Amino acid sequence: MAHELYTRTNQKIYFAGLALDGWRKAEEGRVMNAPALVQAEREAALFHLYGALLGLCHEIAGFYRLPNAQAPRAETLLDRAVLEEAPSPEMAELVEMAQQPETWLGQLLAGYAQLFQPPQAPRKAKVDPTTPLIQAVMLDEEEPAPALSREELEAWRQQLKQLALRFRASLTES
Repeated sequence: MAHELYTRTNQKIYFAGLALDGWRKAEEGRVMNAPALVQAEREAALFHLYGALLGLCHEIAGFYRLPNAQAPRAETLLDRAVLEEAPSPEMAELVEMAQQPETWLGQLLAGYAQLFQPPQAPRKAKVDPTTPLIQAVMLDEEEPAPALSREELEAWRQQLKQLALRFRASLTES
């Protein structure tokens, strides 16, 4: 394998595609452990998508010779302070998307961060034994986030792939 920065990004995008394909096969299969396979492939796809994002950040940081070009986490490079020290249009676009939780990139970062959270049991309202027919409901209680769908992660993979191609076209030296 070549030791160019873009090769890692390409590899991670490819690996995410393999995980998504394995996820599809697990959903279609009739195996006993299908739910576990689906969860494993979902986590693998998220892991590789995050790695592809980090690889793209390394590509940009390497091109502009940014101070933290070898940062081990994408969030280190996707910071406004880092952008202000060494502005670049590609990194500015990534920082903008990363800081908006409704964008695909914001959701990717949140989904990846969720991989490292311990499982939490849903909260249950306390039951008063004297009034068994009345149920206490908390309106401000958050619903657990639904699991990310395969289609959603595939869309993120395609968007990341297109972003990498577009950035590479602008990063080529004339």
